[in-house]
Amino acid sequence: MTADATLATPAQDAPTPLEIGPHTVWPPVVLAPMAGITNAPFRTLCRESSGGRGLFVSEMITTRALVERNEKTMQLIHFDASEKPRSIQLYGVDPATVGKAVRMIVDEDLADHIDLNFGCPVPKVTRKGGGSALPFKRNLLRSILREAVTGAGRLPVTMKMRKGIDDDHLTYLDAGRIAVEEGVTAVALHGRTAAEHYGGTADWSAIARLKEHVPEIPVLGNGDIWCAEDAVRMMRETGCDGVVVGRGCLGRPWLFGDLVAAFEPGGPGAPSAPRFGQVAAVMRRHADLLGQWLGDESRGVIDFRKHVPWYTKGFAVGSEVRRALATASSLDELDEHLARIDHAQPWPAHADGPRGRTAAGKRVVLPDGWLDDPYSCAVLTEGAETDTSGG
Repeated sequence: MTADATLATPAQDAPTPLEIGPHTVWPPVVLAPMAGITNAPFRTLCRESSGGRGLFVSEMITTRALVERNEKTMQLIHFDASEKPRSIQLYGVDPATVGKAVRMIVDEDLADHIDLNFGCPVPKVTRKGGGSALPFKRNLLRSILREAVTGAGRLPVTMKMRKGIDDDHLTYLDAGRIAVEEGVTAVALHGRTAAEHYGGTADWSAIARLKEHVPEIPVLGNGDIWCAEDAVRMMRETGCDGVVVGRGCLGRPWLFGDLVAAFEPGGPGAPSAPRFGQVAAVMRRHADLLGQWLGDESRGVIDFRKHVPWYTKGFAVGSEVRRALATASSLDELDEHLARIDHAQPWPAHADGPRGRTAAGKRVVLPDGWLDDPYSCAVLTEGAETDTSGG
């Protein structure tokens, strides 16, 4: 379902399947891990839309919480039997702990692919040297990657990162080369620095430079993919091997169906733009799936509330109904409020484009003296591993 059924024609050299170790991914599109979003229910909706094609990564899992078998974390690593391959994103700052978490995944057959997060720009992560701050410490990054790749054995390890801390401290080319040297299978680059957060326009030229710098492994591009045409255009303009879609699918899990249509010009073509009735049906199913996953209908509907603004963006809903949807605590309430909206409304053209977080960041918060030595292996573990994800 897309607001624009006319997509750009792929370049003469059509995209090829993305190879992540033994896993062939077609079309070459990946769901970006997003905290509180890309849980099993949301992945189900995205996979159903694409007919199971693409790669759908779990929300970020902290390595310490995994090793300690935190109850919430153990629920987050649950995969539906239909999810193949099972893809987990890990976040960690301590090579030893990352290694333990990876070996646990292998020994207990918890996943088929491991992605490492070095892209989170959130202050409470960067102030402990994690996320997008970590690649500045080249040797620490190398140690983490080495532990992960060694512990993973036959499982492919990939990584996601940003351009760097800010324009004066760019790290992505060095990090990409280290990744190649340590046996990482593929790298994904968000075309922003940590200082830019999610503001401005993603720098796709950096993705092209990274692809030229590390031709040995697949490079995936991330940033400002709001519709399927953007994904096709990114690959054409940068030469990257695949795309990672994050905020563009918020409130639009069917975007992955549009992506399949965009990358298969001989296929059935892009689905027609959804009317609100179709969107409402997806909203209802999303809330229901969350309730089943959490084991409680009310908890599921409450968790779903954060998705309401994304699903209803651009539609004539009315402030009273929006508030009611955002406070619903049962499926019956949700049904009642959705029924008050005109289901015949066509997809609003201005609903495409940026969604989710769009504000630019401020000064990146770093540990004291973090920028003094780019080759230090010092590990700041206390409080560094949180449940906050992104990148």
